[in-house]
Amino acid sequence: MSRIANTPEPPYYAVIFTSLRTAGDNGYALMAERMAELAAQQPGFLGLESARETLGVTVSYWESLEAIAQWKQQVEHREAQRLGRNDWYAAFQVRIARVERDYGLGDRSDSEA
Repeated sequence: MSRIANTPEPPYYAVIFTSLRTAGDNGYALMAERMAELAAQQPGFLGLESARETLGVTVSYWESLEAIAQWKQQVEHREAQRLGRNDWYAAFQVRIARVERDYGLGDRSDSEA
């Protein structure tokens, strides 16, 4: 994911997931790729941006709080959450925000393009 998400005019919602990883991959990269693919198929999904090093930050964009709640309960996503707590993260924080303004410079394209 090396592109800026092509989000609609606000308002919409952002889920900001910040994490500190444990040592080793332990299947993390494959699951992260699968979660991005799966999220893109969910109703209300608008886009995704992610940067992962020692500190990881992934921001997903959604039409509504209801769409976010449905994603949180998706079966494969719940398994990824469990693995994250048990194997992949030393610490994490989830923040949900309503986007009121959106502006920038340059072309934006879908994160999966």
